[in-house]
Amino acid sequence: MTTRGVLYVHSAPRALCPHIEWAVAGVLGTRVGLDWTRQPASPGTWRAELSWQGAVGTASQFASALRGWQLLRFEVTSEPCATAEGERYSCTPGLGIYHAVTGMHGDIMIPEDRLRAATARAALGESDLEAEITRLLGKPWDDELEPFRHAGEGAPVRWLHQVV
Repeated sequence: MTTRGVLYVHSAPRALCPHIEWAVAGVLGTRVGLDWTRQPASPGTWRAELSWQGAVGTASQFASALRGWQLLRFEVTSEPCATAEGERYSCTPGLGIYHAVTGMHGDIMIPEDRLRAATARAALGESDLEAEITRLLGKPWDDELEPFRHAGEGAPVRWLHQVV
């Protein structure tokens, strides 16, 4: 079963760009040349977008391949299909990686065990329930990435397909 999605590299130092292309090529199994443009939200960094089509799980492979670079901000999405829910991965240098399952309308679906753990921590006074839910919904990542998303409006997108 295949799905499709988008890889957004929101900001990366120029020296990291070829390494990102190699990592993306490793996931897709084909040579990749991204169209890099300057990222006005963070001078000295570059951004790129890639629309992809591949097997279910490709988004998690992208996230795994890119998560170790501290100066990189990225997001990967995959659409739901007949055999799997959609996914969203967000990564920032300060927050690390965030993963969410998304429904057919793009809503974040929080598993019940994560909700139970959040309410238990709040009941024990370890944290505030609203803060827990905010984190489960990925708001800290959204807040940090929003300026980078707006800076990329109107940027070109290239479609690539995974070689199977």
